[in-house]
Amino acid sequence: MVSCLETKKKRKHFHFHPNKTSMFPNPFARPIFLLRPPPPPILPPPPSKRRRSLSPPPLQPGVSTGQYRSYHRRWTNPEFKKRRLKMKMQRNWVEAQNAGSVLISKDDNFVLMSYNILGDDNCMKHTDLYRNVPLENMRWESRKRRICIEIRARDPDLLCLQEVDRVRDIMKYMQSEGYEGVHKGRNGDAKDGCAIFWKKERFNLIEDDSIDFSEFNLRHNVAQLLVFESKNSKKLIVGNIHVLFNPKRGDIKLGQIRMLLERADFLSAKYGGIPVLLAGDFNSTPSSAIYKFLTSKEIDLSVYNRLKLSGMDRTVFVPWTRKYNWTEEELRTAIGDLDSTKIKNPLKLQSSYASIKGGSLTRGPNKEPLATSYHSKFLGTVDYLWHSSELACLRVLDTLPLNLLQEMGSLPTEEIGSDHLALVAEFSFINKRTNKKDH
Repeated sequence: MVSCLETKKKRKHFHFHPNKTSMFPNPFARPIFLLRPPPPPILPPPPSKRRRSLSPPPLQPGVSTGQYRSYHRRWTNPEFKKRRLKMKMQRNWVEAQNAGSVLISKDDNFVLMSYNILGDDNCMKHTDLYRNVPLENMRWESRKRRICIEIRARDPDLLCLQEVDRVRDIMKYMQSEGYEGVHKGRNGDAKDGCAIFWKKERFNLIEDDSIDFSEFNLRHNVAQLLVFESKNSKKLIVGNIHVLFNPKRGDIKLGQIRMLLERADFLSAKYGGIPVLLAGDFNSTPSSAIYKFLTSKEIDLSVYNRLKLSGMDRTVFVPWTRKYNWTEEELRTAIGDLDSTKIKNPLKLQSSYASIKGGSLTRGPNKEPLATSYHSKFLGTVDYLWHSSELACLRVLDTLPLNLLQEMGSLPTEEIGSDHLALVAEFSFINKRTNKKDH
């Protein structure tokens, strides 16, 4: 038998040695990898400052690399954007090339301003037109302040306003600025109307001949015709109108404008052929048949479609045809009788803005402004200043560029108190001895 001491000695040969391997290691011995210190933990890299990427962004399908203006990430202060827009919103005067040849004296010059100020009732009823406008810019007290600032900045001698429903507020302010005024309200459910103001030291009112179109079955719209006499004893007729808005009722629009022209022609002849100046919101585009009627002697309605007469109905497609079957009621509404399909313009009118050349950013192909009104459903020109040949337009206040209006999103804004832009022009009485070829 083997003694216990020998057995212990033999067991020592099976002890695990760090430099030797054994087929039968001691299970109670500690492995070599546990005797070494553990490796240091792998930590994430320390945060570094964010660097601007100088490489272009990944190219999107259908987008060319020329559309990327900058490869740097930029942060723009919203207040800086507002200040930049305010600087761009400065409107400039554009003078006529022949202004010096018709200038008689500074006392004969006068400034007329036409402004659709957006009635408070219409603004709150038709909120779908101003989805992109903050509520604060829609409130009357805020808009009234901006409208008054606009009027004071332009300082007109004659002022024609449309959509006036807060009559007391407007009258109170205009009287404090040295103006006198006449307001003509609409009948029916509408609460707004038209108003004409004039400086007391420049003009005296001789006659007021306003028109309520509801008396002639031409809807509840109104127009004004006032006869003034300047301090130099020169007489002038000033008209102010807000034509029906409905884009599909071009016959009613044409009937309202026709009646305004006939009444203005009658008053002009009554006072010996005095000059005529018409302003307002005509709710017709420069490419429409109504605009052509105002600039020509007559048009034939048989070649026009009633639905497209004002050029504002862009939602309904109507195939163009050489002849349109006008009903007797429609012809009577537009022309006034059934003797002919032709409607005549008794006045020879000229557009103030179209007569003076402007920039490509603000004027269209027919030299009219690209836009005088802007809301969520319309962007275009519907406001005009028309004058007869006895007056000369010396300069006009140019409108805002179309891209700038689109950048705003919609009107009104923090600077503009209405969804229309004010039209301002300076006029002078033409001396009869002046050569007509100069004009």
